[in-house]
Amino acid sequence: MDVFEITRELIGIESITGNERQVGAWLADCLGALAARHGGCVEQMPVEPGRSNVFAAWGEPVVTLSTHMDTVPPFFAWREDDEFIWGRGACDAKGIIASMIKAVEALLDQGVRGLGLLFVVGEERNSAGAYAAARSPRGARYLINGEPTENRLAIGSKGALRYEITAHGKMAHSAYPELGEPALDKMLDALERLRRIPLPVDPVLGASTLNIGTLHGGRAPNVIADHAIAEVMIRLVGDAAPIQRAVAEAVAGKAELHEVLSIPALRLGALEGFDTTVVAYTSDIPAFGGAWGEPFLLGPGTIHVAHTAEERVPKAQLVEAVSLYQQMVRRLLEHGTKN
Repeated sequence: MDVFEITRELIGIESITGNERQVGAWLADCLGALAARHGGCVEQMPVEPGRSNVFAAWGEPVVTLSTHMDTVPPFFAWREDDEFIWGRGACDAKGIIASMIKAVEALLDQGVRGLGLLFVVGEERNSAGAYAAARSPRGARYLINGEPTENRLAIGSKGALRYEITAHGKMAHSAYPELGEPALDKMLDALERLRRIPLPVDPVLGASTLNIGTLHGGRAPNVIADHAIAEVMIRLVGDAAPIQRAVAEAVAGKAELHEVLSIPALRLGALEGFDTTVVAYTSDIPAFGGAWGEPFLLGPGTIHVAHTAEERVPKAQLVEAVSLYQQMVRRLLEHGTKN
C-alpha cells in the first residue's frame, strides 16, 4: 500500500481515545508483515485492559519514530479530493502514522537497521500510552515524535495545565432563591477570577492562554443549581508553579480544584537544513520523560484543522514527510554512531 492507502485505511477505523483496540490490531498486522520481510519483531505493549501500544523494531533501535493512534471525537469517515485526504485523524495523527511506516519501509529496503516504530494509545486524553512506554524503554537514543507541524521541525512546544473545577450548592425553588445556595453563581465567580489571572509571555513560545473548555451544572431553569463542574486548560510557556498558585487562589472559597494534568513547556532539538517552527500544543514527549531518547517533533498537516470538522491532511505533505523522516533517521543514526 502507498502512503495514501494506509492513511485511508487508518482513518476508516474509529479509534476515539479508549477504543484503540481495532486500530492497534490493524497496525500490528501491518508491521508484522514488514517485520517478516526484513527480520524485525513486533509486540503489543499492554497499557491497561483492552488497550496496548504497538512497537516494532529492526535491530537494536537507535532511532524510534512514534505518534498516537487515538483520536478526539466525533468519528467521521474519510473522503478525498485532488489535494487532501479528509477525516477524523487525517492529520492528528493517522496520516503521520502512514508517513512513518512508509519511511521505515523505504529505509529497510535500503538496508538500514537500528529502527523502531512505536504507536501509542491515549495521547488525546492523558498520554497513558506514552507513560506506559516510558516504563518499558527499548534503548533508543532518539525519538522522532509526530504531530502536525506542517513538516517543520518544532523547536519548542507549550506545556499545559488541565483542571476540573467543582462547585457545590443547595437546591431550592427559583422563586425563593434565599432558601438555596446557587452552585452556578459560585462557579461563574471562580471562572471570572481565573480569566483575570495575568499570564506570562515567552519570547520564543509566545503567550500563555486559558480556555474554559466545558461547563455543566444545574437541574432546570426554575431550580437553584446544587452543582456545577467546569474543565479548564491553560497553555504554559514557562514555570507552572506561579500559575498553579494563582489558580488555587482564584478558586478558593468558591469551588473545589482538581489538577488533572500538568505538562511542562519544552525546548526541542533542531537539525541543520530543516525548517523550524514553534507549536502551541502539547504532545506525548513530556510523558516519555527522555526514556526513549532525545526528542524531535515533526509531522505533516496543520494543527489548525485538527480536532475540527474540517480535519484534513495535504497529500503533498504526506509524501514529503516520508522523505523528511528518512532524512532525519539517517542523520540521527549517523550522529548516534559517531557518539
